[in-house]
Parts: sequence; C-alpha cells; structure tokens
Amino acid sequence: MIRLDKYLADTGAASRREAKMYIRRGEVTVDGVPAAAPEQKIAETAVVCLRGQPLHYQTYHYYMLHKPRGLLTAKRDARRETVMSCFPEALREMLHPVGRLDKDTEGLLLLTNEGGLAHDILSPKHHVDKVYYARTAGCLTKEDCRAFAAGMTLGGGLECLPA
Repeated sequence: MIRLDKYLADTGAASRREAKMYIRRGEVTVDGVPAAAPEQKIAETAVVCLRGQPLHYQTYHYYMLHKPRGLLTAKRDARRETVMSCFPEALREMLHPVGRLDKDTEGLLLLTNEGGLAHDILSPKHHVDKVYYARTAGCLTKEDCRAFAAGMTLGGGLECLPA
C-alpha cells in the first residue's frame, strides 16, 4: 500500500504539493471513485486517473542524461543551474544523480530514485570501472601517460588514483 499523493509524485504526474492540490480539488480518481484524501492508502495496482487520464505507477525510475557543460551535478544550488533543470518539475524531487561530473565536464550521468543501485555504483567496495576522455591543448607524452597510470597528486593536494 502506498499513499495516494506519493503515488502521483512517483508517476511523475505532479509534485507532492501539486498532488495534494489535485486530490483536494477532486481531480483524482482511484478505481473510478473520487479520491478521499492525499494520505489515502492505495494498492500499487489501483487504477488512478488525474483529470480522466490514467497514470502508470513505476517503483523505480532510471534516466541516462548526457550532461551538458555548465550545469552542476547536484539536486539544487542557490547560485548555479543544476542537472535537475533538464527534467520536468514533477521528477526533480524523486531523482538523484549517481556520481558527479564537474561543471565544465559533459558526459553520461545516471539519475535514479533507487538508493540501493546508487550505493552499489558509488561504493568503492563495489568498484565500477569508468572511462573518461580528456581534450588537451597538446599531445600527451609517454611520461604523461605513465604519470596517469601511476596516479598523481594535483595542486591543492588532491590525490588521484591510477588511470
């Protein structure tokens, strides 16, 4: 059993706040009957309609995003635009970025609401290989390649694993 407002939010049809508003206005039906309250418990198999349109419930959501340069990999930031701006408002609260790409980096970013998967991907215990491509101003030397393979310390003391 799941709360009706959470069900609507999990389908991506509305944020929790919007879901409560739609339910109170009588715009949501459960198995053909107007919904009683946002906290009403329903089965995941119930037929839920918003303004007459059936919604399709899915427990977990997975999105692959080609993150563009200039966006932060974060749920929210007071000063800069984040990857969440690439998604409809209703999905922004449920999804979480899995990993980080720097603001000026573009590439594949996974977003999900499945915490266990996110943990397995990010946990060093479950090491997941990643591939990065770097564009350089000049050609890398064999010495540069050996330095990457051995691991290095960047300015500021950041220790990088072998790559």
